Amino acid sequence: MSAGPYDVPNAFDAGADAYDGLVGANPGYHRHLRMSAQRMQLPDKGRGLRLLDIGCGTGASTAALLHVAPHAEIVAADGSAGMLARARAKQWPATVTFVHSRAEGLAEAGVAGPFDGILAAYLVRNVADPDAVLQSLCALLRPGGVFAAHEYSVSDSRVATAIWNMVSSAIIIPAGRLRSGDAGLYRYLRRSVNDFDGAAEFRNRMQRNGFTDVHSLSVPGWQHNIVHTFLGRAPR
Repeated sequence: MSAGPYDVPNAFDAGADAYDGLVGANPGYHRHLRMSAQRMQLPDKGRGLRLLDIGCGTGASTAALLHVAPHAEIVAADGSAGMLARARAKQWPATVTFVHSRAEGLAEAGVAGPFDGILAAYLVRNVADPDAVLQSLCALLRPGGVFAAHEYSVSDSRVATAIWNMVSSAIIIPAGRLRSGDAGLYRYLRRSVNDFDGAAEFRNRMQRNGFTDVHSLSVPGWQHNIVHTFLGRAPR
């Protein structure tokens, strides 16, 4: 990806204080995360399950997992210390553990499988080597374990691309500048989404890196065909 060299964790450190307010102003942001967690079809409200939330940020995706699997053990990891501090400051049950780690360094941070499910929200687009990260996440799953990538992807749709760029220019970048004093992270967001795989190519990428039963679903509202849930399973 051409956006790869951008140091995303450090950029999120700088923008952590404004992040919750910005995403909270996005209609459907939290509802769509819960939708992706629901699409993982985790049984029995998570009883006996061990889940990984990779790229947890300030904990919005962690809360989505907790909403659908309140009895699961959840390990939530993020490479941004600033975002992780915001997450840890919130109220969580004892079954939720936060770990400071980039996606590429989970083993060094002591995060080991197997997991019954992994949620990666807005993560894969932001890593330097998405194939290596997908392979490592697949290896962390139990046989048959479910992986969900909640991610932007617009390249397959001219309409989605046009809407994304219009909303980015008119709302997201100005709001980011207003709330955080620096629009750099939000200009990167716009560019990274434009550069990322189309939905069909990302499904192919998941298959190439070990996942089976790969499919995707979009979300409703203005982000239809912009935000997707990409689902796959570790081989049985």
